[in-house]
Amino acid sequence: MKYLNQLLIILAISFAGEVLKYFLPFPIPASIYGMVILFIGLLTGWIRLESVKETGKFLIEIMPVMFIPAGVGLMASWGTLKPVLVPVSIITVAVLVIVMAVTGKISEWMIRRERRLKGKI
Repeated sequence: MKYLNQLLIILAISFAGEVLKYFLPFPIPASIYGMVILFIGLLTGWIRLESVKETGKFLIEIMPVMFIPAGVGLMASWGTLKPVLVPVSIITVAVLVIVMAVTGKISEWMIRRERRLKGKI
């Protein structure tokens, strides 16, 4: 029953994200709205971590299975994707490298900043 309650909380937040997507004119996916609502709820204490933790862990564990239909869809669309495969691959690799570099630099900056702040206290 605990898992069902946790799933219902997550689904209610996802539904709230869908409602926001319907009413707000921004090009933001409903899932992002839902994650922001969940994040704010967890930060403010409106939602306790224990209220969604186990189901959230389960959903993360089965996430790779959720990519199977997308992979099958890509294989079914091979004729359409074949002419743009090389440009899309190059763009994907370039963006991957850029995201990794920016994430690394931001992490280094945050670690240095935290060490400086701890040194001042």
